[in-house]
Amino acid sequence: MQDIRVACVSMNGFLGEPDRSLKNIEAFGRQAADQGVELILFTELVVHGHNAPNTPEIAESVPDGPSCRRLAALSRELGLFVSAGLSERAGPVVYNTQVLFGPDGFIGKQRKIHLSRDEKNHYTGGAELEAFDIGKCKIGITICYDSQFPELSRLLLLKGVEVQLMPHAMRECHWQDGDARSEGHARRHLHKLLIRYSMRAWENYCFVLATDQAGKAGVVPDLPVEHVNQPYHPGGAVIIGPDAEILVHTQTESIRDEMIVRDLKAADIDAMRAHENYQLKTRQKSLFGDLA
Repeated sequence: MQDIRVACVSMNGFLGEPDRSLKNIEAFGRQAADQGVELILFTELVVHGHNAPNTPEIAESVPDGPSCRRLAALSRELGLFVSAGLSERAGPVVYNTQVLFGPDGFIGKQRKIHLSRDEKNHYTGGAELEAFDIGKCKIGITICYDSQFPELSRLLLLKGVEVQLMPHAMRECHWQDGDARSEGHARRHLHKLLIRYSMRAWENYCFVLATDQAGKAGVVPDLPVEHVNQPYHPGGAVIIGPDAEILVHTQTESIRDEMIVRDLKAADIDAMRAHENYQLKTRQKSLFGDLA
């Protein structure tokens, strides 16, 4: 691994409005480039929205769909590695997919493997776990609920991953619009959930970038307005070091779009993995055959 400057963006992914979301993605991308960022992470399903009612109609092919072409153009223009979530169509099947583009074009994609709650009404789960070498580091992606499976993070470590991306669209702790106390409570609740991923960083001596959609993305008309499955996301983002320290995080008082930036130091991960108790040096592999 080499030192790399990264950014996490927590922003709204409006239901069925990819052009609106892509304009915001492009604006954050330019802000990041101005700050010398090399890799930027956007949230799960940020392009098309989380469980948009018209998901089957708006899902697009990867990597040649219209949104992918715009993401590719942004990466090329700014010299950035860009990861963002969208609805992918592959024949009759739709996946919840996180794509990765670089200055030279499409690098790869990760499909969400374990679907959460009503996501199964729109999506099919993926069946592969990928690792991507972007030159300065090797990255892996676990999408929202997938990040709760420690086996996936360990498999990524075994594939050589040094930086794990965790894009989310967590619908947790609804809030009342215009009520600062309610909004702050929801945001702090989500922050507590995100910082729990410090254990993934510690277990695997890797960097973790985690981010959640921020705001009310719209209303699903077939559900009551306050239903738990409405796409209301408290938002927030964290960047965690391989020693489980929270390196930087978004504010915890209000729900709004924002970006955090941090330099990831190769020396930090090298020191952790050189330790005599680095798990890959000491684990008893013969005991783990029953995990599957």
